[in-house]
Amino acid sequence: MKGELSNRINSLPASATLTMAAKARDLKNQGFNVIGLSLGEPDFNTPDFIKEAAVQAVNDNYNSYTPVDGYGELKEAICKKFKRDNHLDYSPSQIVVSTGAKQSIANAIQVLINPGDDVLLVAPYWVSYSAIVVLAEGNPIEIYSDIKTDFKITPEQLEKAITRKTKMVVINSPNNPSGSVYTEDEYRSLAAVLEKYPDIYILSDEIYEHINYGVPHFSFAKIPSMYDRTLTVNGVAKAFAMTGWRIGYLGAPERIAKACTKMQGQTTSGANCIAQRATITALEAPVSKIQYMVDEFATRRERIIALLGTIEGFVLNHPKGAFYVFPDISHYFRKTIKGKTIENSSDFALYLLEEAHVATVSGEAFGCPNNIRISYAASMDDIEEAVKRIQQALT
Repeated sequence: MKGELSNRINSLPASATLTMAAKARDLKNQGFNVIGLSLGEPDFNTPDFIKEAAVQAVNDNYNSYTPVDGYGELKEAICKKFKRDNHLDYSPSQIVVSTGAKQSIANAIQVLINPGDDVLLVAPYWVSYSAIVVLAEGNPIEIYSDIKTDFKITPEQLEKAITRKTKMVVINSPNNPSGSVYTEDEYRSLAAVLEKYPDIYILSDEIYEHINYGVPHFSFAKIPSMYDRTLTVNGVAKAFAMTGWRIGYLGAPERIAKACTKMQGQTTSGANCIAQRATITALEAPVSKIQYMVDEFATRRERIIALLGTIEGFVLNHPKGAFYVFPDISHYFRKTIKGKTIENSSDFALYLLEEAHVATVSGEAFGCPNNIRISYAASMDDIEEAVKRIQQALT
């Protein structure tokens, strides 16, 4: 039927990470032994103390609709977490709990962006930022960085990108996909530029906050001049190995939090009741209770960097956070390997999947077309076998 689907959905790209994961599943279903290094999902089980809290919630008969913006006890726990970990003062009226950090981001962009507004995306950026902006009829504008600058932008780049149409800047540290971490001084330098433009909002995605390796996490809203203009997004998926529990949250000026609650009230309403009760326990626990996962990620990081560093044409930085490496592989562009011509990073990632049976993600989806993202949220055995296969496929 002509025009059956809306222009909105027709203009929306599919998630590159989920698309690659689906291709990997198809190969697995055909009997191939595929190693998945495409998804940003910890391979750990959710810690027992969190699972026990969920079981207790079931036994306590938590089974009803939840408040749209989250249980009051959870919002209090989030406020205490912000104070303890980020030195940020939020009240419960400034908190909105959502079905994952992705929904928190989507809510924020939907309530602030009008058709034609520009949203600056600091590249490399998470694949969904651009699509979410497009869905709000805004214009995603990339500020490019690459491995030469450790995937960080300069204040001069930010200044140059700002126009009268700029409404928001989206930042993410520790960064997905590069693993780069902005220091406090670097963020303050960017804030000095934004102080000249009081009508621009900042969305700070801090979902990888606790997965860092020596560079202290710094929240953008900690800068006094930025507090009233910053929307801080976080969640429990990555640091607590709770991806499937689907709990994210946002701290923002109260008027924006109320707008996000209004938006959410007409889409999903409140997040899952059992997951919310478990999240209270997760956030109230000392951060030291999840340090064992961070320590293991750090060990894997060193191993995968050492292994990939032996492959010709892989140019690597040394990521300070998250659980990804983001090598520049442009050395292979316009070359033919085993009868297949590689024109770009999408071709390269597809070649690795089909030839080596290793799933990665093209850097094009992250705003950096010379790179691929490789997740080391996998066992050491899988990491070593995957790199071995990659090396064999390229020689």
